[in-house]
Amino acid sequence: MSARQLSFDLPVRTALGRADFFVSPANADAVALIEGWQDWPSRKLLLAGSAGAGKTHLAHVWAEQAGARIVAAGQLAQADIPALATGPLAVEDAHAIARDRAAEEALFHLHNLVLAEGHALLITAREAPALWDLGLPDLASRMAGTLMVRLGPPDDALLAAVLSKLFADRQLSPTPDTVPYLARRIERSFDAAHEVVAALDARALDKGRAITRALAAEVLDKAAR
Repeated sequence: MSARQLSFDLPVRTALGRADFFVSPANADAVALIEGWQDWPSRKLLLAGSAGAGKTHLAHVWAEQAGARIVAAGQLAQADIPALATGPLAVEDAHAIARDRAAEEALFHLHNLVLAEGHALLITAREAPALWDLGLPDLASRMAGTLMVRLGPPDDALLAAVLSKLFADRQLSPTPDTVPYLARRIERSFDAAHEVVAALDARALDKGRAITRALAAEVLDKAAR
């Protein structure tokens, strides 16, 4: 067994480059819009998808292409809005500010100012704006009028690619049969992929074992009890 196959307590370094993003039918429309960002209607796009679907990854890809900054929606109430509006901007997790009046007003003014200055705006959220429960009607109207593209649940190829990337982010090298085995066995969701990789990392570290199909079977069996 090589040292590279063993699990060590190493920091997680998430790869967020375009080359690290696997394109499949589940996300092809979103990738096309990110890469063609100069043609967004009204210079804005809303990228929706479940946790772990790749929203942050695509936001970083777009930021690199457009020379944009990235800010969390939850930080907007304390942010310098005019300073943020001086260039292209990505606002992440907009759904999280629902019913936070100060943050909603900040996003409303930021939205208007970024577009008035002739820049592009990318907004990410877990779901469509109609489901955010926004309290500010003007913001709800602006969000409803924004072109939205959704990152779908992973297909077979994407789920396997996500699992491989999550292992790589943790600097782990599972045996070749581990990822296909997991892709067939786990729930078809990004959350499940994150959870099983974290569980395998912890168990391999605790037991001093390589990440193999056998260890994956043990982790899945334990989770099913």
